[in-house]
Amino acid sequence: MQATCFAALLAVSVATSPCWSADAVGLRTTPSSLPSEAVSKAITGRVAIIDGRTLWFPGSAEKVLLAGIDVCELPQWAFDPTRYGKNTALKPVPCGPLAKAWLKRVVSDDQVTCRVTAFDSDGTYVGSCSMSGRDLAVEMLRVGWARVASPPLPGYATWQRQAMEARFGMWATYVLDMDEWRGKAVDRTLERRPIADFNLLAERGREISPPFADAHKRPRRADH
Repeated sequence: MQATCFAALLAVSVATSPCWSADAVGLRTTPSSLPSEAVSKAITGRVAIIDGRTLWFPGSAEKVLLAGIDVCELPQWAFDPTRYGKNTALKPVPCGPLAKAWLKRVVSDDQVTCRVTAFDSDGTYVGSCSMSGRDLAVEMLRVGWARVASPPLPGYATWQRQAMEARFGMWATYVLDMDEWRGKAVDRTLERRPIADFNLLAERGREISPPFADAHKRPRRADH
């Protein structure tokens, strides 16, 4: 069911192959999860999806980041360890667009309510958002297109663990941790080529999964 949905979104198949173990990724702090000022308000309305964790309320011209999670940036690539593209290269997976597509699919045209609790360091609202009683951050964690950020919200780590064990979404791929990607990626345009992220994986500062270490014994380049 999950694989069918993913393929329907962007026609990219992510195999359920050996991937990150549940211990491979800690709960790391991201810029959006560091509130610089507390606030308390509710925002309700239809939204546009900016990326896999960012909502835009056009009616009130307000932007909200989903609290407690992080996702791939839109130009970021992951790699399927069981599929190969041209020249036997690891198959690129557009993890940022897939995360955005999943959130857009979940929200559709329904009303969303965000309970804002903070601003982030850039002045953007941060809060928990729901639609028809469904926590949108949980929906992203459940299908593996988000990871838990620190401080973790109640129950979020459990949803992440289940997605990791099932190898859903990005947990079926090699992907650089988002914090490290933001710190190292020079080109952040949507034209970014997969090879750039493959090279960052090769030079990674954090270990993401034992299978990727194994892959280094048989180096293969990513599709350009």
